[in-house]
Amino acid sequence: MVSVGPTTSMRMEKFEKEFVEKTGVKVIIGKGGMGPNTEYACKNYKAIHCVFPAGNAVVAATEVEEIVCAEWRDLGMPETLWNCRVKEFGPLIVSIDTEGRNLFEENKVVFNERKEKAIEEICKHVSFIK
Repeated sequence: MVSVGPTTSMRMEKFEKEFVEKTGVKVIIGKGGMGPNTEYACKNYKAIHCVFPAGNAVVAATEVEEIVCAEWRDLGMPETLWNCRVKEFGPLIVSIDTEGRNLFEENKVVFNERKEKAIEEICKHVSFIK
């Protein structure tokens, strides 16, 4: 392994509730936010969704001790499901906790409250741009 970068989380959103229920997985790792299916799964099956920050794929690869197996190779390297044994895997940011709290959605509310004031301030400094 030379690089370990998770797929875009939202692509898997519609499958997460059933996936967590059927597999019993406790940690889902992706990049980006997730929605209500993942919130439900995390809350009801005591799992967490974590975001793997961009730019850390090579760091993560150094933690892979063994490639256990690889499924669906016919879909190509990016779409192959890699099962790896790792020493430590991170850094990770917990984006949905076992209570179903969604950091991305909570932050959207806060950021949207601040947005108008920020735009107003920025426009004062770039009003010459049409």
